[in-house]
Amino acid sequence: MVVAGLLWPWLSRLGLGRLPGDIHIERDGFHFFFPITTGLLISVILTLILWFLRR
Repeated sequence: MVVAGLLWPWLSRLGLGRLPGDIHIERDGFHFFFPITTGLLISVILTLILWFLRR
């Protein structure tokens, strides 16, 4: 989680964080962002990478 947070400025350039399914609410004095789809995609990719490395 820390690594993903540190790499977020570069990951956001790839379009991550703006996928369909990511929740983004912005109102006066309030900003809420919850990247559900992005989190799932990163989880699947990391799971596949670790799975291939264990083989």
